[in-house]
Order: sequence, then C-alpha cells, then structure tokens
Amino acid sequence: MKRSKVNEALKELEAMCAKYCCYLPPFCHMTPADWEKAGHEYDEVRDCMLGWDITDYGMGDFDKMGFSLITIRNGNRNMPEKYPKVYAEKLLYLKEGQYSPNHFHWYKTEDIINRGGGNVLIRVYNSLPNEEIDYVSDVTVHTDGRTYTVPAGSQIKLTPGESIFIQQYLYHDFVVEPGTGPVLLGEVSQCNDDNNDNRFAEPIGRFSAIEEDEPPYRLLCNEYPKAK
Repeated sequence: MKRSKVNEALKELEAMCAKYCCYLPPFCHMTPADWEKAGHEYDEVRDCMLGWDITDYGMGDFDKMGFSLITIRNGNRNMPEKYPKVYAEKLLYLKEGQYSPNHFHWYKTEDIINRGGGNVLIRVYNSLPNEEIDYVSDVTVHTDGRTYTVPAGSQIKLTPGESIFIQQYLYHDFVVEPGTGPVLLGEVSQCNDDNNDNRFAEPIGRFSAIEEDEPPYRLLCNEYPKAK
C-alpha cells in the first residue's frame, strides 16, 4: 500500500471523526517527528498498539478491500500487570465499495456501533468445530437489547445509533449499504490483539506493507520507534 494512500485515508478518518464530534486523544495528533522524541511515558501507546491503523489486508486494493481504524484505548493480555485494562475502544471508518473480510475472534467479544454516516451491513455466520464457516445453522443475533435468530449469512443492517454484539467464534464481515455514504463505527470490546486474535475465513494479512512514495502524515500503530 502506498504511503500516499495511507495518508489520504488517515485524513478522511480524521475529518469523519471531526464531523461527528468524536474528539481524539492527543497521541492521535502526534507527528512522526514527535514520536522520534517521545520517551517511555508513551510506552502504553506503543505496547498496546494505540493510534492509527490503515490496512488493505495485504491485497493491494484498499478501495475494495480495506479499512481505516483508530484504537483509542486498550489493554495488553501479554502484560496484564503493567496494563490491567480488560477493555478496548476503537473508531472505524468504511467507505462505499470497501470490504472488511470475514473473520472471527478467539478471545475478544465486541459491540460494533454505527456512530454516524450511512448504514453498515454486517454478515454473520456461526463457526464449525474445525473453525471453518458454518453455512447452514441459524445465527442468534443480539442488537441493542433485542435477541433474535436469522439464517446463516444474513446481513444485519445498522443505521446510525444501532449496534450489534459479536461473540467469540462468530464470523462477521462489513460493507456499507450502497447509496448511504461512508460510515463511522465505534467498537467497544475486550482487549484487542490484532496480531493473534483474528481468524480470517481466507488466509490474508492483517497489516500492510508500505511503499514510501511520500513522508508519513502520522505513524501507524505498528510503526512507532522505540523510546530513546
């Protein structure tokens, strides 16, 4: 993924947050030069992978398969004594035509909330004992205090203000409902671990290789230099 595309996506997510009054913490505004000077007081940002996250899943076509995210708060299950938070919060941005592919989490449960913009469609499947997709069994869905059952592969539509609970081992993907415009999503969850807690239906990467065609506007959450 080209750095220019990463920069463009960062600025779009930043603008969407401002539009819907989702104000960001100070570390989200730090420049690469700021990070070169940042000491151990920012270890939590580094160790818990807080901040910006732009990915094309290694597929090289961000406008068709990609996602923009910010992790605002998080713990670290590998360092629970140092980082005892058991929860995480993200903001996610999805444009029409983009797709976040089918996956589940072994550990994390999460609520996905439509914070503003268009409508998001979340397709759901159960998983089989071998962790493959169950294309047959009905899925129990929990949305804003309502519990109901839908056929495998149903898309749950979330309009602004609506949310869905995603339990462990539940396959889910994301697209924007055509014609409704880009969506700002919130995610409230248990600790997030994108290195070890994503089981994709098809083998793909989680973080993108970056082609440096221009200087970075912001560093991504997996790019911070070590504290000096």
